[in-house]
Amino acid sequence: MRNNSLRVIDLTHTIESTMSVFPGTSTPVITQESTIERDNYAEKSLSFCSHTGTHIDAPSHIFENSCSLDKLTVDKFIGKAVVIDVSSCENELIGKELIDRNIRVISKVEFVLFYSGWDIKWGRSEYFEGFPTLSPEAAKYLCNFKLKGVGFDVISADPVASSGLPNHKLLLGNGIIIVENLCNLDKLPNIPLTFITLPLKIAESDGAPARAVGIVSQF
Repeated sequence: MRNNSLRVIDLTHTIESTMSVFPGTSTPVITQESTIERDNYAEKSLSFCSHTGTHIDAPSHIFENSCSLDKLTVDKFIGKAVVIDVSSCENELIGKELIDRNIRVISKVEFVLFYSGWDIKWGRSEYFEGFPTLSPEAAKYLCNFKLKGVGFDVISADPVASSGLPNHKLLLGNGIIIVENLCNLDKLPNIPLTFITLPLKIAESDGAPARAVGIVSQF
């Protein structure tokens, strides 16, 4: 039976061979192994990196001998979330003052999703340039909250050219998972909602593609 009081918004990019991937990463290879016409059933073989498309970073993405996604309980990927608009952030930085302005609602949720609008550049070279990222102060400040994770509609929580990945280290080092390459965050209201981002369950996974959705009450 349909529940007309709920609206479910898909926040996930489709995995395909022509999709955007982090510079230097192999693009997905999708091969049609069997067809209904020839074999009476259809089946594809899939080859892609663990951080392809909309995906989750685990602590083991950055730290040796740390927790992989498959070791986390499934409730880690489900919780209340709020969308924070960072589309007008100056100097490409999400500052601590923006977190401060939203402190009341952030303190009541488990996920913070940063909306930059960068997903409209998906599939183009501009997607990898100039997107807003957390300042060191903002990333450190977020670690004071009881968050399960943070999400971004950009390719990375750090600039593409960053070699040290300071935001990754701060967040993952404090047990906060990172969700990257989200989309459609503009379709979510600026009130708390239910966020679900379930990764593929891969042994010892440093990251995995996920199907992310936002669930909004219609009341």
